[in-house]
Amino acid sequence: MKRLQKTAVLLAAVILAGAFSSDDIKVEATSSTWQQIQQEQQEKNNLQNQLNQENDNLENLKGEQNSLKGQLNNLNGQLTEVSNNLADLEQQIADKEQEIADTQASLEEAKETEAWQYECMVIRVRDMYERNETSYINALLSAQSFDKLLNAADFFERIAAYDQKKLKEFEENRRLIEEEEARLQTEKAELDQLKVAAEAEKSKVSGLISQTSNNIAKYAGDISAAEQRALEYEAEIKQKEENLETLRKKLAEEIAMSQKAANATWRDISDISFEEGDRYLLANLIYCEAGGESYDGQLAVASVVINRVRSSIYPNTVVGVIYQSKQFSPVASGRLELALAANKATSRCYQAADEAMSGVTNVGNCVYFRTPVEGLTGINIGGHVFY
Repeated sequence: MKRLQKTAVLLAAVILAGAFSSDDIKVEATSSTWQQIQQEQQEKNNLQNQLNQENDNLENLKGEQNSLKGQLNNLNGQLTEVSNNLADLEQQIADKEQEIADTQASLEEAKETEAWQYECMVIRVRDMYERNETSYINALLSAQSFDKLLNAADFFERIAAYDQKKLKEFEENRRLIEEEEARLQTEKAELDQLKVAAEAEKSKVSGLISQTSNNIAKYAGDISAAEQRALEYEAEIKQKEENLETLRKKLAEEIAMSQKAANATWRDISDISFEEGDRYLLANLIYCEAGGESYDGQLAVASVVINRVRSSIYPNTVVGVIYQSKQFSPVASGRLELALAANKATSRCYQAADEAMSGVTNVGNCVYFRTPVEGLTGINIGGHVFY
């Protein structure tokens, strides 16, 4: 029997909820509107903080990237300088190698000349010995006069002196050429060392350029990603602002409707005929909305429901009021259905329902309740403000 009663109550609630959704009744007051505003505002603030952090991160990334670009410009300048220096060294080395080649050729020629001069001297000396020293003596003794004798002796001495002089000249020339060759080889070795150092420096700078270019490219990717995240945050913030505007308008409408309700035509409690199941439905709604509150808090919730039944701008039945669209969050969430199915209402919830249905109210003509909000005045009972 009880199950049939509950089914009938729920069916009537559904029918009446549709019956009172006309344009004449545009009351969208819910106890969660301010909570929704607070939640949206908090989410917007969080998004704004994230956006600010992302913008700071973006500035840092751009600063790092610009710093790397400056380093890259310096490195490119260094690379140009090192490359020019290396090219100059290579030219100097090529010139030095040519000088060495020319000097080596001169040295070979000097050695050949020296060897030829030495060979000529050896031939003359050997010829003189082979012909016997008497030929030299005979040449002297055959002189017809003392002057001719002296001339002959002087002739032989000049030949010997000439050979010695030339030999010494060729030896000295060879020595100078060898010294020049040694000097050129030393200079070339120094240039080779400078070239090795320059090539190492070029390789180092090229590596730094490659690494810096890669880092710049990485920062470019990071910047692009950060900019995309910033755009997403901005879009979300814009959406939150639109949501807040909608909720604020909704809240203003609720407050206006509350004031309108206070000035509406009110029926006397004796003029209301309660249906079977109203007490059961109201007690379970009280349980869902204020089950953990004091008795005063539970009576206040019941009084709001009955005040709406009495007001001319709300449905004129308990079922119609409770199931009016977007009025009580337990209806939308499904908690009321669960409570009804298990009859969760306590004895105090039934007591509060009975008193309210008999005309007792501890909130006057209030037709709304919610968690306290800034700027909203009313009667504060437990965790709700009634207005």
